[in-house]
Amino acid sequence: MKLLTVSALLCAMMAMHTVAACSPRGCPYGWTWFRNRCFRYVPRRMNWVAAERNCLSMGANLASVHSRKEYHLIQRLTARYGKGMTWIGGHDAPGEGIWLWSDGSRFNYRYWCRGEPNNGRRSQHCLQINYSGYKCWDDQHCHVRLPSICARKIYRCRG
Repeated sequence: MKLLTVSALLCAMMAMHTVAACSPRGCPYGWTWFRNRCFRYVPRRMNWVAAERNCLSMGANLASVHSRKEYHLIQRLTARYGKGMTWIGGHDAPGEGIWLWSDGSRFNYRYWCRGEPNNGRRSQHCLQINYSGYKCWDDQHCHVRLPSICARKIYRCRG
């Protein structure tokens, strides 16, 4: 049932267009600019689906990660909260081992912990960061309640 819920949410997200704001000064208050996106740490603990819905309500998605520098920025956002385990937008709900980002971007960067993703005890379909002493990635059960990182595209206004 939980997998069905995650799959239904993912289908709804794919049908929607990502909301992109135009801002001459960069990110809205409380968000951090990096390249063409703004990131926000959400300390409230939620399951992965609720965290994605929360991001969507802010015109964002759970964060996708495309480079080491981007991952380090995300880790800095979690640092003031102790660099605890945190949801980002990776999932393999549609097919075991086929990892996708909830924002529809390419899954072209990985920082898995050794032996991960392992689908431990089955049904680990969502991606948490800051796992273990290495602060790497781990697949986790989607019903676990964690803080999250949202990301939204921002386009600078012209003129």
